[in-house]
Amino acid sequence: MTKSKMTTNKLTIAVNPRGIASLTLSRPEKGNALDADMLERVAAALERLSDDAHVRVIVLRGEGRHFCTGADIAEIKIAKEAAHDTERVSIASICARLNSCPKPTLALVHGACLGGGLAIAACCDAVLAETGAFFAIPEVRLGFAPTALMPFFLAACGLRFLRRYLLTGERFDAKCAAQIGLVSEVRDASDLEAALADLADSFLLAGPAAVSIAKSALRGAIVTKAQSATGHRAMIEEAKEGAASFREKRHPSWYPPASS
Repeated sequence: MTKSKMTTNKLTIAVNPRGIASLTLSRPEKGNALDADMLERVAAALERLSDDAHVRVIVLRGEGRHFCTGADIAEIKIAKEAAHDTERVSIASICARLNSCPKPTLALVHGACLGGGLAIAACCDAVLAETGAFFAIPEVRLGFAPTALMPFFLAACGLRFLRRYLLTGERFDAKCAAQIGLVSEVRDASDLEAALADLADSFLLAGPAAVSIAKSALRGAIVTKAQSATGHRAMIEEAKEGAASFREKRHPSWYPPASS
């Protein structure tokens, strides 16, 4: 049973009692293509979920046949005309928010995962893909280079792989995506939710403050002495509880019990 659920145009947000938040792109008739309105909603949702102390894990999903088919082509011209608008939320800014999110993030991929949708998945801490999922960075075939997204692709899959698939726009399958580290696990459709539950449970076993500090260190973030001291005090307390739970052969206090 979910603790809370909010459905808005193009986006559904649900948070269960254990603090696992599902953020579902809900524009299935367009393959969950990202238009300006959806990007605004996703940005606001990520900010809210990142700041919510109850939320422990954020899962990105897509409604319908596909995870996300990338940017809405109809809006590309509009986006170019509005490029001077620094307030406009872009796919790159969504990727940056995901990259700096203090909570573990997961992408649950099925169907198409293309362009900006692939960049968003690449910025999650783990990606679970259905066997039949397929991927591509097709922007060059539309006559432009996705330069703002390239650092995120590069971090996820490496230069050699990117040289080919960025420059050709070719599709590749889930098995290929797993081989180069873009996808964490490939599962049959019937096993995907179980794999998600297992991985989310593993994230819940980790101390929230330790996760936040570790993610900050991974992305090379610079923290002030005050932030560092506060974070490390929290981690020291977690470490005490972690040691106690290990000695007492129990789950740590931050691990939420499964719903009965």
